[in-house]
Amino acid sequence: MPPSSPTRVRYLVVAVTALMAVLLYLDRFCISFAEVFIKEDLGLTDSQVGWMLSAFFWTYALSQVPSGWLTDRFGPRLMLTSYVLGWSLLTGLTGVAAGFGMLILLRLGFGIAQAGAYPTGASLIGRWMPVSARATASSLVSVGGRVGGWLALFASGPLIVWLTPAATPATLRPRDLLDVPRFCYELSAPGGDADVAAVVNAKILNALPTTTRSAVSDCATAYRAERNAETERRKAPGQGRAGGADVVPLAAPPGLDAGQLTADLNGMISRRGFFRRAAASSLPLEREARRLLAQRPEELDERQVQRLNRLILEAAHRDTVRRLYGAGWRPMMFVYGCLGLAVAALVWWTCRNHPADHTGVNDAERSLIENRAPATPPLGSDVQNSIFAGTESSTGQDDGPRKLNSVRLTPDPGQGRGAPAAALARLAASLSLWLLSASQLFTNVGWVFIVTWAPRYFQSVHQLPVEERALLVSIPPLVGWFGTVLGGLWTDYLLRTMGLRWSRSLPIGLSRLLAVGAYLGFLFEPSPWGAVVLFSLVAFLTDWSQGTVWAFCQDIGGRQTASVLGWTNMWGNFGAAVTPPLLIWIIGPSQNWMAAFLACAAAFLLAGLTGLAIDATKPLAAGAGQGGGGKTTWVEQVVLHRKPEK
Repeated sequence: MPPSSPTRVRYLVVAVTALMAVLLYLDRFCISFAEVFIKEDLGLTDSQVGWMLSAFFWTYALSQVPSGWLTDRFGPRLMLTSYVLGWSLLTGLTGVAAGFGMLILLRLGFGIAQAGAYPTGASLIGRWMPVSARATASSLVSVGGRVGGWLALFASGPLIVWLTPAATPATLRPRDLLDVPRFCYELSAPGGDADVAAVVNAKILNALPTTTRSAVSDCATAYRAERNAETERRKAPGQGRAGGADVVPLAAPPGLDAGQLTADLNGMISRRGFFRRAAASSLPLEREARRLLAQRPEELDERQVQRLNRLILEAAHRDTVRRLYGAGWRPMMFVYGCLGLAVAALVWWTCRNHPADHTGVNDAERSLIENRAPATPPLGSDVQNSIFAGTESSTGQDDGPRKLNSVRLTPDPGQGRGAPAAALARLAASLSLWLLSASQLFTNVGWVFIVTWAPRYFQSVHQLPVEERALLVSIPPLVGWFGTVLGGLWTDYLLRTMGLRWSRSLPIGLSRLLAVGAYLGFLFEPSPWGAVVLFSLVAFLTDWSQGTVWAFCQDIGGRQTASVLGWTNMWGNFGAAVTPPLLIWIIGPSQNWMAAFLACAAAFLLAGLTGLAIDATKPLAAGAGQGGGGKTTWVEQVVLHRKPEK
């Protein structure tokens, strides 16, 4: 390569940062798909599942600013490697969780470990990319996160199935009947020939011994009477809606022996050709069951016969029989945890705190980065206020888009590598930062539904099997990729055509307001694929401005970018933290999904209005970039020119 040609190490740094983001979201949201298996395995209630999903976001939010300070103090290379190692270890340990308490502690620690990932990534982008390409580079890193979110939802289902040990017994244990009275009610519930589940259940019931069948009938009658009484109690004046209360399973009546019932059911599970193909194939079966059902009964060995009958039983009783594939969620966590070790090694090998620290970066690449990067003068100084294209001139008027030229910036030899954190008071004094933080908070209230409760929605409302559910919930994050990339390019275009302020506020505000309409579309009760389209629109619009958010934080933060992004992420994740238990309360035992969608639409409305009001031309208060005694630590010469007339 000719000496005058810049090396391209900066692109490798961006690529590795994006790979880190893939792992970040893969490990974060794989638990959203696995939650139904974790709930059954550990015997959790819906409220406990909500707090399990919420716990991560609380410590993730509270640790944003401290982790950003650590990155500013010790540099992104050391801290990003440490963060990746920490959360990967906790991901693997989640696979050995024995109860709700241990699970909560692991998720709290997981939030702390992941908190510094994006602030540190933003710091790397700010140090390694010129200002003209920051939004696009930030968008690519954000795409990495969405790729990880897509993998978490798309790959976790098939991986759980694949990692379920072949030796997992298909026969039932008493604990595999999650709600015995409700199971008995489903088993004996009347239904016509068009009700496939009723036909299958009638065949199961008739195959039981007379004494067991009689006990099942009595149990079903008691269950029906109790539920009718509960319905009447809720209708009584002053009772109101028991929003979010867990449905407590009734105890099996004394006349029913759960052990004997499972033993009788196991006799049915072991019978070859017990279920007719015509009836069973209409159930929402797993792919393995459909494959086995397509074969002649005599072609199946004993293990395959048992697995087929067990999967058919599960399809007819999706909420009352423990899933056979529940044995695969723990190995999945081990696999994802191990992937982090390789990514941490790659981060350490590739990234450096500054381009000047990397032996693979030549003078031409350093000059390219430094010549185009905005200087980092004392924040709030006249030079800082005039460095951005489209800021106000000395007359106080917005001069519109401008062309920014700068000479090479020479660091003060006395400047240390670990930049100090922006003071909390300076963060709190920025109105635009508060507005962006509010926008991020409300955005996450609406967006988190897609990556936490969408799998449950498709299971509860549309009764889809694991692998089909995995496919549908993975599509919205995939669509979000395009929003992230296109939004970053559009943001950079707006910077050149409309100036700094509107290039940041318009993508954020308008995308959130359009997402309101997408959630209102659920009021028309869409089909599964219609729901995918609406979720995809929400994901596309949310991700449209991810690079914009990063660019805004870099615009006003200077060397304290990690702390500024940490601040906005903190508030955004407060929104994510309250959402899972809030939605569980809103949905309630009556499965009121429409109310949840209206809440998400309202959140996006508030996010859009606050996003339109941000102003990136107003940096943090003065003093964040000064050393002791007010000495400026960077020498800068910036010349701003108006954009030439065409």
